[in-house]
Amino acid sequence: MNDKNTYEHKNKHKPFALPGLLACALLMPAHGAAAAGPVRFADFLEVVERQNPGLAAQQETVRSARAGIDIAGVRPDPVLTYGRGNIELSRAVTPRPPRTHALGLEIALELGGKRAARVRAAGSGLRLAQAGERGFRNALYAESAAAFAEACRSRDALVRQESALAALGRVVRANETRRAAGDIGGLELAQSRVERDRFAAGVTAARAAAGAAMQALSVQLGMPVEDAFGGAPLACDFAAYEPGADAGALVAQALEARDEVRIARAALDHMRDNAALARANRWVDPSVSLGLTLAPGTPGDGDGGGTARSRMLGVSVSVPLPLSRLQRGELVQAGADVTQAMLALREAELKTAAEVRRALLAFAAARENFRRYRDAVSADADRVLDGMRQSYRQGAAPLLALLDAQRTADETYLDYLQSRADLAEATVALQLATGQRPAL
Repeated sequence: MNDKNTYEHKNKHKPFALPGLLACALLMPAHGAAAAGPVRFADFLEVVERQNPGLAAQQETVRSARAGIDIAGVRPDPVLTYGRGNIELSRAVTPRPPRTHALGLEIALELGGKRAARVRAAGSGLRLAQAGERGFRNALYAESAAAFAEACRSRDALVRQESALAALGRVVRANETRRAAGDIGGLELAQSRVERDRFAAGVTAARAAAGAAMQALSVQLGMPVEDAFGGAPLACDFAAYEPGADAGALVAQALEARDEVRIARAALDHMRDNAALARANRWVDPSVSLGLTLAPGTPGDGDGGGTARSRMLGVSVSVPLPLSRLQRGELVQAGADVTQAMLALREAELKTAAEVRRALLAFAAARENFRRYRDAVSADADRVLDGMRQSYRQGAAPLLALLDAQRTADETYLDYLQSRADLAEATVALQLATGQRPAL
């Protein structure tokens, strides 16, 4: 989207297109050292990727999901038990029996591939989180492109309106001179002043809108725009983008790279892994217990009735009775989740094909409108305005005709700026629809 042929026509009667650097210098207060050059959209995106808090939160989600793989691989902890028993409380029993010490170790054995299923499910959960993070990133790209294009539009609109206000000021000064010479009446002078003052109010509103649009960039940046770029202006001469006319090729590309499709595929894989985990969890886990019991010996009497010290080792296996497995609710739920994920993937693929074709049509329309305004409409409106100014200075045209031509030329130029912003947003929408990193 080359914006070379903008509204900067070489005509001594048209001081409308002030340089973009001067315009942005009026809008952006100096805050620290200014950047070396204009801020390109790519520079803006780089700072957005580093500083946006929402994107940082999504990256933490991915980090958490990655840690979930380690958690899923943890095996059940063994259980160590210790007991001391045979403490006789009755004084009537003599001699008292010895106190025993019991040491046990219980180990749960996972069957059915539970651990491997957990790890697979956690891995697909990580891929789903990564796909979600990419989706959030691309949505952020779209918001950033819209905010950047609006900042450019409002900035250049202010430049135009300030230039038009200056032109109206010159008309008022000329009418004051003509009124003093008796060439025009006081009514015409008053009318030109009214129009100038009304336009000044619009310029004040446009200045506020331009400043607000610049400050809106801070939302995506995650920091004040002044802190990010100082007083550097925005580079609004967007490069041309040619996607090609083969909608089928663009749809095929989008089905492999579009966020919605990737997320839906990752969700389907995750649901399938969860279903496999649900099946694995239906296996019962036996436990193996090892026990060591120590009993001290007892001294004998004179006839030798004592007992020797005892060490007894025991092994036991416990198996839960799988009565709870008679119901199959978790399997039914897991199967339903897989079916829903398959349907969601199909819906995402259909929506992607429609979105790509819609985005291609919107891009073609926006490009055609931009070219029409740039190459014909704006130039014709300016030629009419120049001719009307010349006629008014020569007394061949009334003031109302001049003011009407001025309004028409200004509105046409504002429409041109809007068409440029629309083309920027349509370009990014098409790029994102086909899985590309946006570039302007």
